This record gives sequence, C-alpha cells and structure tokens, in this order.
Amino acid sequence: MSKNPHIGIVVGSTRQGRFSERAASWFHKTAVRRTDLSFETVDLRDYPMPFFDEPGSPLWMPPRDNTAQLWAAKLAQLDGLVFVTPEYNHGYSAVLKNALDYAYQAYNRKPAAFVGYGGVGAARAIEQLRMVAIELQMAPIPKSVNIGMAEFLGIWQQGKDFADFPHLEQAAVALLDDLSWWSHTLQVGRQAASAQALVD
Repeated sequence: MSKNPHIGIVVGSTRQGRFSERAASWFHKTAVRRTDLSFETVDLRDYPMPFFDEPGSPLWMPPRDNTAQLWAAKLAQLDGLVFVTPEYNHGYSAVLKNALDYAYQAYNRKPAAFVGYGGVGAARAIEQLRMVAIELQMAPIPKSVNIGMAEFLGIWQQGKDFADFPHLEQAAVALLDDLSWWSHTLQVGRQAASAQALVD
C-alpha cells in the first residue's frame, strides 16, 4: 500500500516583513489535522537561487547551480505542492517564478494548490500560477484560499487572527479535500507509470 502523499507548503515570498510566512504557518496548522496527507513547509529563503541564468531549460538539462539542484531534489520528495503567494501588481512574486523555472520533471504529474493574499485575495496571481503549473505538467486544483484585503489588514495591522475569519478555514478544508483526491490519484498514476517503465 502506498504511503500517504507528502505535500510541500511553499512560502512564496522571501522579502523582509513578509506575510506569507504567517499565512503558511496558519495553513500548515490546519492541514496537519488530516490523517490522509502529510505536510512540510518549504521556505524559498532556504533555497536562495540566483536569477535564472542556465544554458538551457530544466526541461532539457539539469541546472548547474548547486542550490537549484537541492531545490529539485526537495521537489522530487513531494507528491504535491501548496503555493502560498502574495499578489504584486496583479501578479505573483519574482522569487516564486524563479523557483518554478529552476525545475521541471520534479513538478510533473503532481497537484498544485494555492493560498493567496492581497488585493482580491490574490486571485489574479493565482490565475497566472495555474497557467504556469499546467506548463510544468502539474494539475492545478480549482479551489483556493483567497485572503482578501480586509482579512489581510485585519491580521497584519489590527490585531486580529485567522480564527476571526472562519470562512478562511472553511476554504482551506475544501481545498484540502480536493488536494487529497488529486494527490492520491496522481500518486497511484505516477507509481504505475514507473512500474511500467521498468517492464519496458
């Protein structure tokens, strides 16, 4: 029997004073109540990759940068990803795009989910991330957690907590339910493909 899928919660900002760390911590505490998935937080601060400057895409060759190689190795250990993202100028952070560009095969055939914060709950950033995830052969799930400006400012500046906005946990639970189905289904598919490759 396959072990439960192991999901990485990616902290998608590295700047000083970031909110993503707080949002990722809250989501992790919600997620680890489940018994059908396991989770770890993956902080991009721990993978300080330079601006992408490789001779070719990771689609064709592994990166030369040592940190990028460690990043790809970490991704290979995961069965799915939850990206915690801000929204900057209707898009997501440059550091997250850089991390996405530094790997390819390690993303393939895995689910991607999104927790966003900022204007309109980072819906525009998440929509862009879904497009990139598809190009990386991931399966982005439709449900997301959108932390809107009222919630964001309430938690960030007004002394409130995530518990003051129960609809956020409801959205997280719905996201996790879908993520579980996709994670288990794609895990079985990847294992079957690997077994078939050995036979061939």
